[in-house]
Amino acid sequence: MQATVGDRLHVHSRSVGLEERLGEILEVRGNDGHPPYLVRFNDGHEGLVFPGPDCIVEPRGSV
Repeated sequence: MQATVGDRLHVHSRSVGLEERLGEILEVRGNDGHPPYLVRFNDGHEGLVFPGPDCIVEPRGSV
């Protein structure tokens, strides 16, 4: 998985009834776009994320 600052991170729900989380990648701390990523989620929470198989990166500008 590779990302750049400004890309969006989608964290899909792993359980029924939980919502998908969506956030903007603020920093890429790994080499060559690899994790971990500092992400600001839609609820305002910021955290360091090591994305798992339930995550996808949406490049900046794609809609």
